[in-house]
Amino acid sequence: MLIVYNPATGEEVGRVAQNTTHQVKAAVDRACAAFPAWSSRLAKERSDLLRHWHDAVKADKEAFAELLCRENGKCLSEARGEIDYGLGFIEWYAEEAKRVYGDTIPTHDRNANVLVTKEAIGPVAAITPWNFPFMMITRKVGTALAAGCTMVIKPAEDTPLTAFKLLEYARKAGIPEGVLEVVAGDPREIGLILTGDPRIRKISFTGSTGVGKLLAAQCAASIKKMTLELGGNAPFIVFQDADLDEAVKGLVGAKLRNSGQVCISPNRIFVQHSILEDFIQRVQHAVAGIEVDQGLREGFVVGPLVNQAGFDKVVRLVEAAKAAGASVLMGGRPHAKGGLFYEPTVLTGLRDDSPLATEEIFGPVFAIYSFKDEEEVIARANQTEFGLVAYAYTSALGRSLRLSRQLEAGMVILNSGSVGTASVPFGGIKQSGYGREGSYYGIEEYVQVKYVLMGGAHL
Repeated sequence: MLIVYNPATGEEVGRVAQNTTHQVKAAVDRACAAFPAWSSRLAKERSDLLRHWHDAVKADKEAFAELLCRENGKCLSEARGEIDYGLGFIEWYAEEAKRVYGDTIPTHDRNANVLVTKEAIGPVAAITPWNFPFMMITRKVGTALAAGCTMVIKPAEDTPLTAFKLLEYARKAGIPEGVLEVVAGDPREIGLILTGDPRIRKISFTGSTGVGKLLAAQCAASIKKMTLELGGNAPFIVFQDADLDEAVKGLVGAKLRNSGQVCISPNRIFVQHSILEDFIQRVQHAVAGIEVDQGLREGFVVGPLVNQAGFDKVVRLVEAAKAAGASVLMGGRPHAKGGLFYEPTVLTGLRDDSPLATEEIFGPVFAIYSFKDEEEVIARANQTEFGLVAYAYTSALGRSLRLSRQLEAGMVILNSGSVGTASVPFGGIKQSGYGREGSYYGIEEYVQVKYVLMGGAHL
């Protein structure tokens, strides 16, 4: 039995039965059995069912938001925002289901036509993380079902309740058994079943780079297609010509979202030396006005970290930085509220080889570095094995264009702290993974291209 605890209070939120090996395999069997009928449905029929699911969930948005708060620890305003974000994917892909277009190619044979079609790749599986228990599922499920795939979802052990509530509403909306299945239990055992079954033709995984590498190795035996959205080490660069008010607003919003437990959270904050002191003071002022509290209340607050392991990691990283000579300008210790709360922290005087610079922090820690010029900061920003997202603030158009080309990331965000929406391709390069989620690029990950030569036409 998986017992889910509220990270803010330690109280039990709910329980989910752990599936046995037999039950997981039975869910895979149902998904495989349902695939022929689901993939052969008209695109509009799949679209309509996704729309019904969207409408059913939207009607109970507040119940989902409160569950997210209790299960994940994020505040109510963020939970509502996540649900809107996640519903956007169901809505988007309900429409994209009707737009999986093929091509005709000028023939090389006078008596033949050349066609290119796109077909659902087959039954697929997804493994989702705890930091966005709603959106990560709707983004993957909406895309797969729109393309004509059936899907088995394995949610994170810390946050399975939202997944099963989404499944409940999918059934109410008319999405049949087998088309969407949710399994819970031991991640290693379930991962081996999903990657080892040759009938599962694709795995979509969001999580750590280490686990992503393991899954990729397991998928190699059956040459499964994969979408991997893995770790990040996002640089956030502020040049002296930037609008500092906007830069601080963008930084604080991006950094403290979900208490810093976001793969696209700014990890290394590079500030040009001529504005360093001014920028730090502005950040401190902005952060000082934000409360740390449990999330079931109106207004934005910084909540707890999700579990003891996450809390211990933040403590370890900050203590190592302090021991190496970093200056603590704010925070730097567990919050007086106790439990899994950690004070929003501002650090300077860090080295580029500090663990804070090389590991994903996943906590409310602002690690600030200074730089002299554009060439230097681009080199330092790219000095990481990760390449998910990079942020930069500058008013110079030429520099913006150079940064968009030279920063090594799957997403480059200029003069904004906002990254995701359903209409854009989300994903990274290097050891941040491959494949894209969102936009029309996302549905391409769930189809296979077929070339058809229709000979003997005697045209």
